[in-house]
Amino acid sequence: MAMMTLLQAINNALDQQLTNDPTVVSYGEDAGFEGGVFRVTAGLQAKHGEARVFDTPIAESAIVGSAVGMAIAGMKPVVELQFSGFMFPAYNQIVVHLARFRNRSRSSYSLPLVVRMPYGGGVRALEHHSESLETLFAHIPGLKLVIPSTPYDAKGLLTAAIKDPDPVIFFEPKKYYRAGKQEVPEEEYIVEIGKANVLQEGTDITLVSWGAALRDTQKALQNLKENISIELIDLRTIAPMDSVTVVESVKKTGRLLVVSEQVKTLSIASELIARVNEEAFLYLEAPPVRVGGYDITIPLPRGEHHQALNDKKILRAVRSLAGYEV
Repeated sequence: MAMMTLLQAINNALDQQLTNDPTVVSYGEDAGFEGGVFRVTAGLQAKHGEARVFDTPIAESAIVGSAVGMAIAGMKPVVELQFSGFMFPAYNQIVVHLARFRNRSRSSYSLPLVVRMPYGGGVRALEHHSESLETLFAHIPGLKLVIPSTPYDAKGLLTAAIKDPDPVIFFEPKKYYRAGKQEVPEEEYIVEIGKANVLQEGTDITLVSWGAALRDTQKALQNLKENISIELIDLRTIAPMDSVTVVESVKKTGRLLVVSEQVKTLSIASELIARVNEEAFLYLEAPPVRVGGYDITIPLPRGEHHQALNDKKILRAVRSLAGYEV
C-alpha cells in the first residue's frame, strides 16, 4: 500500500497500464512534456518516451478523432482534454463516431479508448473551466461515464476503463486532485464499472452523490448534530447507472436525497429520482429531493460560491427531508 492523492492514483494507473500494455498511449493538450495543466501525467513522458506520451495541438476534435482511428487499428488511447468545458469541439466525434462505432459495425469493431477530463468547480476558475456536464454524455447510448471520488476508486476505475473494450468518459474532480491522501494498492486492481458503493448504512435517508459533490457532502455531514441515520451511496458510475443499489436502499429508508454539482434541470439527479419513482414509489415516505446548482452559467470566481455546494445547502435539505410528514 502507498498513500496517494487522487492525482497520484490516476498517474499511477496510467503508468502501470503504459508499462504492462504496449498498445496503450496517453496524449492531449500539454499532457506530454508538462504533464498536463494539473500535472496529472507528470513524469510519464520521461519514463515511457515521446511515442507513448505526447502533446497535441489545442484541437479537441482532432484529439478524439485521432483516438477513434487508433482504437480501430488496435491501440488503446487515453486522451486528455484540459477541462470538460473544452470538450464541445470534440462532441461531434464523441457522439457521431465514438459512441456508435460498435453498433455501426455490428460489433465488428469496438473502440477501447478513454477520454479523461477534469470537471466541476471549486477552484475559482472561469465558466468553461467549471461545468459539471455529466448529462451530455450519459444521455448518449454507447458511452460509459465514470466519476471517482477517492484515490482508491480513481486508480481502480481508470484501470477498468483502459481495459474496457468500449469507450469510457472519465471525469476527474479537479477540486480534490490534491486534497487528502488514501491508502492505495501499488499493484494493479480493478474497481467494477457500473457498481455503486454503499459507504455508510442508515435507516432514515438514502443520500446519493458522486465525485467532488460526494466529498463536499461527507464534509457537510460531519456538522450534522441531529440523530438522523443516513445511508450514503457513492454512485461512482453515471452510465451505466447502478440504480438497483439506490432503489433497494430507498425501499429501506423511504427517503431519497441526491446531491450533485449539476444544474437541476435534466440532471443525473432527475434521472435517478425518476427511476426510484418507477421502482420504489410505494415505499416513499417523502418526495425525493435534489440539491445542486441553479440553472445558470457558472459565475465568475467572485460569485462562484453562490452556485457551489456548501454545508448550509446540504444540511438544510437533510433536515427538511428527515422532518417531512404527510
